[in-house]
Parts: sequence; structure tokens; C-alpha cells
Amino acid sequence: MAKTNNQHLLLPGESEWEIWTLAADGSTTLESSHPVATASEITKFPAGDIIHFFPVKELTAVPMHVPSGDTSLFPDLAETHAERLGFRPDPFAGQLTDIFPTFVNSESSTFLNVILRNPQDGSLPTKSPKAFDISPRAFPVPGNTLSLWRELGAWVFAIHREGKLIYCQATASTGTSLDDSLIRAIRIAIAQLSMQGIEASPSKATVWSSDPETKTQTLSQGLSLQTELSPRPAPVVPSPLSKLLPADVRAARRVALKKRNITLAIAAVALIYLGTVGYLAFGLWQTHSKAEKLNAQVDLVAPENEAFTVHIGKWDELAYALDPEYSTVGILNRVAKSIPKNSGLRLRTAEISPTEIRLIGEAPQPDAVNQFSLNLNNSNDLVSYEWETPAPKQSSRGWEFVFTGVTPTTP
Repeated sequence: MAKTNNQHLLLPGESEWEIWTLAADGSTTLESSHPVATASEITKFPAGDIIHFFPVKELTAVPMHVPSGDTSLFPDLAETHAERLGFRPDPFAGQLTDIFPTFVNSESSTFLNVILRNPQDGSLPTKSPKAFDISPRAFPVPGNTLSLWRELGAWVFAIHREGKLIYCQATASTGTSLDDSLIRAIRIAIAQLSMQGIEASPSKATVWSSDPETKTQTLSQGLSLQTELSPRPAPVVPSPLSKLLPADVRAARRVALKKRNITLAIAAVALIYLGTVGYLAFGLWQTHSKAEKLNAQVDLVAPENEAFTVHIGKWDELAYALDPEYSTVGILNRVAKSIPKNSGLRLRTAEISPTEIRLIGEAPQPDAVNQFSLNLNNSNDLVSYEWETPAPKQSSRGWEFVFTGVTPTTP
């Protein structure tokens, strides 16, 4: 029987970190609760894959309304807008940003740019998660709704339009009931969205709380909204999951890939060894007369065994040629994806082998070369390569560069 690979959701609860188990039918049940401040303090995880949901307090939501329906422009527009607001994620800290389109048409679009704060050392789970996302996406709500709940003691809120998340924010309010400062933060958020041309007019409010004595009158009166109080629903897995990937998890995946390759090589050698031992042991199990005959047969097939070993060795030498992962065209295509769009950067020479890539090119400006360098180092498609990207040199044709990527050798 095949082993079931269970999935678990790790996300912040009202006052504790919670681990939920995902059932085969898509439903989730609470596995355990942990009264700790950070996910790294959880000492034991259930077997299976972990999807880690970042609390709202660890991210900044930057909604945008743009006069374009070209989704390929969204990353550049989001990056430019974020820099104007003073957000510059560390390019060496992994993938700390992601974009969630909400409304897209040919003339204008709205999307939510999420910027994750650089995780501090020791803040992530000790068990490397399979994927990451943000907690508001685990609790979808229908219609134009304002939802509020507590995460690790503090109130947070999210605004949905037609069931799509357009904004979320953590607050400093920690009481069991809603207060004036929380309502003021919601008013400011709605006003700022309106100033950006983003329609955010909730028709109702939903407050999730395990305390039935939570007071919602202040919220209803302050925002003139019908308010419902209920326990927080069970989380769901958003589709598709975000592309967030902190650097230390990315490095851990690289180490795991290397370890897996070593394990497979050892297993192959062990399998051949055990097969040989079993074959010889079978001869000993036979009677003396049969053993003599088998020994004679072993002597007869020895040359064939040697030829087979040579054949296997030659077949292994062809691995780089047969494995699509090392296809020259495929590698060049993954490199081309890292070239900044509309930057004028071009490659003059690309020397590609299964274990080394050497790129020689030029660009009109050094910023394009530097961005190309960052893209190569952050590309999940080229994670098996370690890059040497020295500073570009100015020439009569612009700025020239020579980058080299090699795959680490197995010790």
C-alpha cells in the first residue's frame, strides 16, 4: 500500500500557533496548539509536508490600481511603487514579495502586492516547510466583507471585494473586544484605498472570536455595518499558493537535493551489492552437487557480468545527455528568463555544459547587469548552480560582463 503524504497547515491562532491537518476530502482539523511566540519554538511536528502561513504582522500589504491590463508589467510596477514607499526587500533574502491579481481587464487592473519582512534568524519553523503563504488567504470570505480576528493576541483585519482579498493589516489592539483605535485604523485603510481608486466599501463585517462575550457594538456603530460574531472557520489551502520563499529555506532545499542525490547513489550501490550477495547465498543453499554446478555457471557468466558492468558505466556517462534537466536549450531558456525586460541587456556568448555555465554579454547601463546578477542568484529554475558575478566593466559599447555558474561537486 502506498504511503500517504499528509499535509499540515501551520498558522497563527488567537493566542497560540496552530497545526491543522488536511484531510483527503480537502477539509482541515486542528492537530495541535502551541503557546509559543514564534514558529521556531515548536519542538515537534507531525509527519508530512508543512505549509507555513505568515502572520499579518510580518508583512506589508500594498494594493495598487493601474491603468493597464498587461499582467507582465505588474512586477515592475509593484517594485517601483514599493520603492517609492520605502520598501526595498533584501535581494539576497530569498523571494519576499508576491503579487495577487484581483481585478484585471484591458483598461485597468487592481492587484495586491505583499512584501514580507526579512525573517529573523531562528524565526522560521525548525522543519522546513514545503510552501509558504499569508494567513488572510487561508480564510476566504464571500462578497464585500470586512473580516476581523486576533492573531497571537493582536487584532488584524482584511477587506474582501467580491470575495477577493484587496487589503489586510495588523493593529496594536490586543483587547478581547474591538476598540476605537482599531476602528480608526480601518477607516484610514478604507480612505487610502479610495484615494488610490480602489473600491473598498464593505457591506457587512464578520468578527471571528472564540469569546462569545466579544463586544461588536462599537464596530457596528462606528462603521455603520451589520456585524456578525462567530468562531473563526477552519483554514483552507489557497490556490494557487504564493511564491514566497525565504533564503534559508531555499538553501535548505539545495542541501536536501544534494543529500538526496548522495542517498540515491549509495542505495544503488547497496542494491547491487545485496543482489550479488543474495545470488551467491542462493548457491550455498543448494545441495553440494548443485553448488558445484552453480559455481561452474558463475565462472561461465563472469565475462558477461564484466561486460554488463562496463555497459552500466557507459550508460551512467550518458546521464547528462539523456536527462532533460541538463538540456542545453532548457538551461539557456532558464537563463533568458532572468534577463531584465526592456533593459537592453544581451548575451554575446553562452557556453553551457551540464556542470558549468559561462555567460558573456553587455548592457547599456550597469543597473541592468546588476539586476541580471540578482535574478540569476534568486532564480528557482537555476537553484542547482552557484554563481560568480563580478562587477561589469565599462567599454566603448556599454558595460560588459562575464558571469559563471557551476554546480557544486559532490564530496
